[in-house]
Amino acid sequence: MTDHAVLDELQQAIDEVFQGRDRVAIREVYGQVSEHVRVPADVLALLNEVPEGAYSKRDVTEAINEVIRRRGDQDSLGLLRAPK
Repeated sequence: MTDHAVLDELQQAIDEVFQGRDRVAIREVYGQVSEHVRVPADVLALLNEVPEGAYSKRDVTEAINEVIRRRGDQDSLGLLRAPK
């Protein structure tokens, strides 16, 4: 699976956990993402670097993108798309 496909899978899991909800705890996001078998451990590790707390979809997306940038993986992995 390509890195961008993995990011698409991460995006899908985030979309699922926020369905009908305004704010979600990062541990709930982690739980939903971990149910997606095609998301490798190194991508799950991104979520470990996001501080605990409840996030809006936009805020969690920005927090994960910040972790990706801090790691320098934006060129190989890409970034999550901002919610509409």
